[in-house]
Amino acid sequence: MDADPLNQASPDPAPFTHHLLALHEASPQLLAVFDEHDVLRFANPAFCQAFDVRPDGQTRWLDMMKRNLASGRGSKVNATDPEAWLAGAASRRGKQPFRAFEADLTDGRWIWMTETMDAQGWMLCSASDITALKIEGRTLRQERDRALRAAQTDAMTGISNRAHVLQQMQEQLSRVQIGAGQMAVVLLDLDHFKRINDSLGHAAGDAVICDFARQLQACSRRVDACGRMGGEEFALLLVDVSAEQAQAVVERLLERTRQAAPLEPDQADMRYTASAGLTLARPGDCIAELCRRADVALYEAKAAGRDRWQWAG
Repeated sequence: MDADPLNQASPDPAPFTHHLLALHEASPQLLAVFDEHDVLRFANPAFCQAFDVRPDGQTRWLDMMKRNLASGRGSKVNATDPEAWLAGAASRRGKQPFRAFEADLTDGRWIWMTETMDAQGWMLCSASDITALKIEGRTLRQERDRALRAAQTDAMTGISNRAHVLQQMQEQLSRVQIGAGQMAVVLLDLDHFKRINDSLGHAAGDAVICDFARQLQACSRRVDACGRMGGEEFALLLVDVSAEQAQAVVERLLERTRQAAPLEPDQADMRYTASAGLTLARPGDCIAELCRRADVALYEAKAAGRDRWQWAG
């Protein structure tokens, strides 16, 4: 019996690729592909129309979302602090191989969005219009999703909270234990933060914390994780990096912090710096040991004069 021709691999993938691309272009589903740097590499007309974007090979997801917030396009944001909402969305993005969630668009549609990520960090986003479906139970689902996000999010900055950071640290540590990856852990602390609070007030201290959270998120990739551990202490998890690469990221972050404009133009005191302690995860490590090493290194950086980083050991 002859083999089923439908199950035979085509010697030339070009026709298949052509038809697949044509089908994606014609689909009413919102389809987009982002590369490992979260740059939009493909988007069909439905996605482009909904999010007012074009795949120019330069636009990152965060850039697209910021433009949408400013122009009132794309996702509907029901939050008193849109910047914190966006920071929270970025902190959850790309942390799992697959996730699905409901979202509202500003044009009134209700969509079911899925994100599928491959081993190299490329992500396929696919959204279906589910506006016409019954909405029974939707309020309950939305409340559940809001509660889950709140449990993972630092209320002040919008980035991950301590519990979510430790959860992601454990997930990456499990990869390290089986030789499937590596991770650098960085603990960071704002320098002389009590002085800022005492001299300028707690509102100024809160503004500094929120600004540093933005600097921290800007220096991390989608596959990395960052969060506020409490007070003026933060954590950064760098995935699959060498010691040299981790060091470069931290140096860039500290330089961004030094060069940031004062939060209040007429108050040079609103400038601030940070110190960092770094360590690489090792097989056999537990979270407590990882954090202990990074914390010792952070203490050494503080003792050496602050506004610097130090490797554990």
